[in-house]
Amino acid sequence: MIRNLRYSPRIALSYNDFAAVKPTGLPSLRTEQFTNEHLTNDYIQSLCKQRLYREALDAFDFIRKNTAFNIELSTYARLICACSALRSLEHGRKVHNHILTSNCQPDIILQNHILNLYGKCGSLKEARKFFDGMVQRNLVSWTSVIAGYSQNGKEVDAILLYLEMLQSGFSQLGYECESLHYFRGMVCQGTYVPNEYLFGSAFRSCSSLLKPEYGRQIHSLCLKFGFGGNNFAGCSLCDMYARCGFLGSARIVFRQIERPDLASWNAIIAGIASGSDANEALSQFARMRHLGLIPDDITFRSLLCSCTNPLSLYHGMQVHSYIIKLGFDFYVSVCNALLTMYAKCSNLHNAFSVFEEMRNTADSVSWNAVLTSCLLHKQPGEVLRLSKLMLGSEIKPDHITINNILGACAEIASLEMGNQIHCYTMKSGLILQAPVVNGLIDMYAKCGSLVSAQKLFDSVVNPDVVSWSSLIVGYALFGYGEAALNLFGMMRSSGFKPNEVTLLGVLTACSHVGLVEDGWRLYKTMEAEYGIVPTREHCSCMVDLLARAGLLYEAESLINEMACDPDIVVWKTLLAACKTRGNVDIGKRAAENILKIDPTNSSALVLLCNIHASSGNWADVSRLRSLMKEKGVKKVPGQSWIEVKDRIHVFFAEDSLHPQRENIYNMLDDLWLQMQDDGYVPSQ
Repeated sequence: MIRNLRYSPRIALSYNDFAAVKPTGLPSLRTEQFTNEHLTNDYIQSLCKQRLYREALDAFDFIRKNTAFNIELSTYARLICACSALRSLEHGRKVHNHILTSNCQPDIILQNHILNLYGKCGSLKEARKFFDGMVQRNLVSWTSVIAGYSQNGKEVDAILLYLEMLQSGFSQLGYECESLHYFRGMVCQGTYVPNEYLFGSAFRSCSSLLKPEYGRQIHSLCLKFGFGGNNFAGCSLCDMYARCGFLGSARIVFRQIERPDLASWNAIIAGIASGSDANEALSQFARMRHLGLIPDDITFRSLLCSCTNPLSLYHGMQVHSYIIKLGFDFYVSVCNALLTMYAKCSNLHNAFSVFEEMRNTADSVSWNAVLTSCLLHKQPGEVLRLSKLMLGSEIKPDHITINNILGACAEIASLEMGNQIHCYTMKSGLILQAPVVNGLIDMYAKCGSLVSAQKLFDSVVNPDVVSWSSLIVGYALFGYGEAALNLFGMMRSSGFKPNEVTLLGVLTACSHVGLVEDGWRLYKTMEAEYGIVPTREHCSCMVDLLARAGLLYEAESLINEMACDPDIVVWKTLLAACKTRGNVDIGKRAAENILKIDPTNSSALVLLCNIHASSGNWADVSRLRSLMKEKGVKKVPGQSWIEVKDRIHVFFAEDSLHPQRENIYNMLDDLWLQMQDDGYVPSQ
């Protein structure tokens, strides 16, 4: 049967192959019948109707090379549509060239098919060149090119062409005619009224550009042409408002759609999900199901995107159960969304379970999702373990994979592994991508290899703000405050505008160098000068800056004046400074604020104990230790690690679990004896 050709290996067609095939509705073709031009055209068209596009193109190639038959315009149109469906630009060009050399005169329908082909295949220059050369154009011509621009990341060109279309007289008819419905899409003295597809492409362009002001203007035009309740235009408009943050407008547009279909419901659910409102997203989903609409994979992916924190984990698990019930757990894209949902909801165990179940069908997005989850939850060891498994599979790492691995190397300061990844990026060519270079600079800087970071930075032809920021933060973290500030000056001289991370590095540098006034001035003017609102991280840096200079009361006042609620990190910064300076009063208040946020925080209680001990308040020390014992709070032991021959060795204080502990302690005893022989006196 003809259907079996779809799964058969591609072989060169011969006349005998044609004779053996019997398309639906056609008699069995024999070799001698290929002298009939009409039958040959019918044969190709029949293959296209049955969506046997490759077989149709193979037949066209055979006829083109071995016969002098004339191809009909309708056959050309079918072949061009086949190339569009396959996204085969190569075959499309062959068919187009054959049209040009055949001296036939393509009608407007065939020309529009050619435009659509180039647009769908992303060859926008060829599409525009062909469009500009068209003597006659209609609404479909304009729509094809505008849609091509919109779908291939050329949103500005799409809007400009839309405006050009309006200026050429397309919209005038809509204001002059008494009945828009009568004239919609009809020819009238060379003028056409825009249709819903044209508005849909325009709204998509505004959505991608995040230009709601453009979208509002086109929205008003859409209403004047009577498409306010249209499914296609309304769906794109709803999506545009939601993406631009105008969820209220998106809801109004959705309610105006006369009969919302699944795509419209998906648009409003996705819009609500972008605001992380799991309750409303599920409420809309329930309404959709009540109307009898069956969800698809896009629906479930949107629902899962609404679950972004531990409080919405229960909702996410409900959606997961429904996914299993309807059998969508076999969709890789849905499983990827489940992975991300569980990671954001702080349930790494379930994320691993989902990944293990889909391991055999996992794609690069799946691997990247689970690697990102591990890095997000401070599991660098798991990132490295899984990355080795990924390298052993058929999935090739991309720039996202590499950045996750580099992030893990930076987390555990594994310079050796980072060097190996650097070599891999050079061999694979991934180092040519800016995110990978920036990730390498960040990794070297955080591992303390500032020479390598600087050398790599100097090799970048056009460093961006991320490159500058990574190096500035690296110098600042390791105490090279002056070098970081000099680099910041060079960055500004080069015309780069700093981002949040850059200013964080500069404030850290000011803290290490002791430039209190410069740091304070930058903190006060960063919003006015750079448009960056100070975050908790910036505030924590300023607290550290003031505390290092002994200005503990000023640091406490800064925390109390914060626009947002201070977190544990800010208070711990102040508490640590109080221990260094021996300030019991402020230290006590800082510890109390930490315990309000986390009553079982061991580090706060231990630091407060140390402050009282250093001040000789042994009664308070005893009281705090009794409180810790009563609440079952235990001090989390500090740990350190070292990498030797691709293996990371982790040590705790007074560790007795390491398999080489005897050799390690013997070496420590030898070192202690040598230190005593050299006259070393330990500090109290």
